[in-house]
Amino acid sequence: MSNGFEQAYEEWIHSLLEKETNLRVRSRIENGLEHGTLEFLRSVWFPVVRNFNHLQPEWEVRDFHNGYRYLDLAYLPVNGVKGGIEIQGYGPHARDLDVRRFKDLCWRHCLLTLDDWTFLPIAYLSIKEEPKRCQQLVLSFMGKFVTTDTPASLNWLEAECIRYARRLLRPFTPSELAVHLRITDQHSRRILHRLVEQHMLHVVGGRQRYRSYALRT
Repeated sequence: MSNGFEQAYEEWIHSLLEKETNLRVRSRIENGLEHGTLEFLRSVWFPVVRNFNHLQPEWEVRDFHNGYRYLDLAYLPVNGVKGGIEIQGYGPHARDLDVRRFKDLCWRHCLLTLDDWTFLPIAYLSIKEEPKRCQQLVLSFMGKFVTTDTPASLNWLEAECIRYARRLLRPFTPSELAVHLRITDQHSRRILHRLVEQHMLHVVGGRQRYRSYALRT
């Protein structure tokens, strides 16, 4: 773990435990987060978000049988919106999943969806083998909730360009941005050039006229 991550993580856990009144949740946090969750925070979340604001581990939800279930991570930014993140391991649990447990997992996802959760399952192997791709996924996931979180120095077209980039899981061209913003291709290229100069976007590939762009991670 980097020093930056380790300090931020310890402060976050300490703050959570100070505020947590649910003894079941408190006990789960005190026992330590699962290895997959910790790796996700270290390799994916923290490098691009740089904080743990609005993130809650071991979030408790009720099921149809009046029992308790726990999400690896809940993202609860504003106005009652709910995002759930779960790390799917690949081991005996995943390889030997029997029919009953598979059905239960499907019910779990259905209940979260019906309760207005936006659910993001991420494979542990992807965290280890494709961290940059997972980082882009996280930025797009957050973009569904925090669409106004852009630097105050940007004008409204530049800010909307950043929001657009956050929602996509692939590079985009000036022409695509022009259609989205309802401006000319030339204007969209000027916007993209300024955002590249400010290190908010980067050029992914292509020749001068047909370049594609993506959010910098």
